[in-house]
Amino acid sequence: MRRKDKEINDRAVIDSIIRSARVCRLAMIDEDRPYVIPLSFGYTDNTLYFHSAQAGKKLECLKKNSNVCVEFDIDVEPIRADAACKWSMRYRSVIALGRASFLHNPEDKRRALAAIAEHYGHCQDDVPTDAVESLAVIKVTVDGVTGKSSGF
Repeated sequence: MRRKDKEINDRAVIDSIIRSARVCRLAMIDEDRPYVIPLSFGYTDNTLYFHSAQAGKKLECLKKNSNVCVEFDIDVEPIRADAACKWSMRYRSVIALGRASFLHNPEDKRRALAAIAEHYGHCQDDVPTDAVESLAVIKVTVDGVTGKSSGF
């Protein structure tokens, strides 16, 4: 990271940013171009979970290339200044790198969907069987993270 003064090295702080984020952005490779989408997610034990329909561009991209980058940000707001070029941005962010895989075992899918539900404050015991059967569930084991903070 170029700006070492903004780097977050404490893994507990990084995990806190991930857990506080309401949305993340999943970056994939679509043929020879980047493709980024916002997603809801679950996070537990250094692993991210996403759900999806059984078909679509996201799944096709991940089947061809499982390498992903995931971005999280919280506390984002502009810092005003008198001159336009002097404005700045206040934020905390995390970039996670990993490799996506698909869950097929119903119990693994149920646990992943429960982690997503729990992240948004829903009871994790009420994952309907039809959701487990009808949804694709993506698992990303985090291989590395970087954190950055500005304006704090």
